[in-house]
Amino acid sequence: MSANILIVEDEPAIRQMLGFTLSDGGFNFLEAADVPQAQQAMGTIIPDLILLDWMLPGISGMDFARRLKRDPRTSGIPIIMLTARVTEDDKIQGLDSGIDDYITKPFSTRELLARVRAVIRRTQPVAGQDVIELGAIRLDKLTHRVLANNRPVALSPTAFRLMQFFISHPERVYSRAQLLDAVWGDSSYIDERTVDVIVRRLRRQLEPFGCKDYIQTVRSIGYRCSALIV
Repeated sequence: MSANILIVEDEPAIRQMLGFTLSDGGFNFLEAADVPQAQQAMGTIIPDLILLDWMLPGISGMDFARRLKRDPRTSGIPIIMLTARVTEDDKIQGLDSGIDDYITKPFSTRELLARVRAVIRRTQPVAGQDVIELGAIRLDKLTHRVLANNRPVALSPTAFRLMQFFISHPERVYSRAQLLDAVWGDSSYIDERTVDVIVRRLRRQLEPFGCKDYIQTVRSIGYRCSALIV
C-alpha cells in the first residue's frame, strides 16, 4: 500500500512539482497551502509523512510542527521540513520541534524521493518489545513516555529517539557518526557536533531524576549508555 504524504506549501508551482515527483515515485499525496487547509485535510486522512514548508502565511511551519507533536493523534507522523534556513540554530530548533529531516531549497527530485523513502523506512513501526527498561529508566515506545525512578521525564522527540536507541543497546560504545546513522539515518541534515548538543540536553533532562550519568562519554570514541555508574 502506497504511503499518503501531505504537502503543506504556499507556492503553487512548488506544490505542483512536489505532487508530480511523489506520484512518479509511487506515493499518494494531499495538498494544502497553509495550516488551516492542512488541518482540514488531516480531518479526513492521517498522512504517513508531512512535507512542510517553514515559511507559511499565518502560522509558520515550525509552529505547526510543534502543535502536531503535542497532539497524541498526530505526534507520531514524521515531518520533513522544506526550508532555505540552514544554520546550526535552525537545525537545533527543528530537532526540538520534532522534525525528522530537512530538505534545503533548491533541491532535486531525486534528493526529495531519497529523503522521503529514508524517513518512512526509518519511522515505520517494527515488531519487538514495546517497553524497554534499563536500571531506573523505563521507556514505553507505544505511549511515547519515559519514567525515571517512577517519575515521568519530559523528553523532546529527538531526545526520546536517542534515549530509545541507547537503552535498546546498553553497554555498547557508539561513535557520533554511528549514532547519526542509527538514530537519524544517513540522509540526516545534522552533523556530529549537533550530536554532542543533543546528548548534553538529554543529560540535563535526566539529571533531576538521578539518571544523568547513564549517558557516559567514552573519551576519543563516543558515548555509551549504562546503569553501571563509573
